[in-house]
Amino acid sequence: MFKSRQSHYIHLDLILILLFFIVISLLGINNAQQLGQYPDNFVLKQLIFYSLGIGLALVIQFIDLEQLYKSSFYLYLLGVLSLIVLHFSPVAIAKPVNGAKSWFNNKVPFISIQPSEFAKIFFILFLAYIIYRHQQKFTQQTLTSDLWLIAKILITTIVPALFIFKQPDLGTTLVFVFIAGILFILSGVDWKLIAVILVTGISAVTAAVLLIVNFPDFSQEVLKIEPHQINRVLTWFDPSSQDSDDRYHLELSLLTVGSGQLSGKGMNSAQVQIPEAHTDFIFAIIGESFGFIGAAIVILVFFLFLYRLVTLGMKSAQFSPYASYVCYGFMALILFHTFQNIGMTIGIMPITGIPLLFISYGGSTTLSTMMMYGIIYRIATEQSKQESFLFN
Repeated sequence: MFKSRQSHYIHLDLILILLFFIVISLLGINNAQQLGQYPDNFVLKQLIFYSLGIGLALVIQFIDLEQLYKSSFYLYLLGVLSLIVLHFSPVAIAKPVNGAKSWFNNKVPFISIQPSEFAKIFFILFLAYIIYRHQQKFTQQTLTSDLWLIAKILITTIVPALFIFKQPDLGTTLVFVFIAGILFILSGVDWKLIAVILVTGISAVTAAVLLIVNFPDFSQEVLKIEPHQINRVLTWFDPSSQDSDDRYHLELSLLTVGSGQLSGKGMNSAQVQIPEAHTDFIFAIIGESFGFIGAAIVILVFFLFLYRLVTLGMKSAQFSPYASYVCYGFMALILFHTFQNIGMTIGIMPITGIPLLFISYGGSTTLSTMMMYGIIYRIATEQSKQESFLFN
């Protein structure tokens, strides 16, 4: 009996995946530090962030899913309020970094908070709540009920996304849109509505990209798109048409990844001076250090983790549709971050400030990611208990 109870709390696959990510993160950051771009000891800081994050994940194991469900609105409200406060805060406590006002920071070392990282987690929890409550209220699906659900999803998404877009942070804004899109598709709305909205959305994105590519001045002056964002899109669309300054990050990233060849250069051998090597371009350092084989293993582990989330979401639907939507929301978050970060590193996606979750250096990113991991682990424990109850 004791062993049976204990087994509910031990999910070896999730534990091994986390340990793998921690090791790769620390090794990658250590190699990035060899470039000497910054005086800080980022390995030590990341280790501290992970220690705090593991503590946070452990605390979450004592929180019942019902409590999480009931508090989702207040967490979402907290996330939105933090974004509003950040938007109106003076430079003294919210100094722009790389042109984006995304952090609360001050003169105290080690303290810098990025509210949008936590807002993403709270957004997923609340969006799952909205969809589940809607399905409980409207047991008979109609066109009116579907349109009402779409309206609620749009409102819930637009509020935080707008303030993040104004920072400006287009990459994180797209994260919110992508998560909302995935949960909308899985919400049970009539497929005809889904098809119409998907075609409309894809057409709008295509039109926006073509507008930026063909009329960059109009995009900057009328649409108020930042010059660096326009340059990133132009570089992604046609690198040869841009000058060397605009191609700088992309060329260095490709050079860094390619220099690792098949098996990599090994530890403490980073040579290409790529900016933000420990954060946004950590995957380039992984490619240089561990080669194609190491990079492929990292991608494979991410794939296994995503597969685990999908299966957990499917199984959780039997005892908690809310938990199921939370799993799918986290799956969408990890999928977007992974595809966008690795994609920009190898040149198939525009360059943004989207980190590689679990691996890139960052306090807010690591803590919010571990919060997500803690919730996933809690859902896996509850699913294991429910499954055991049904078959015993």
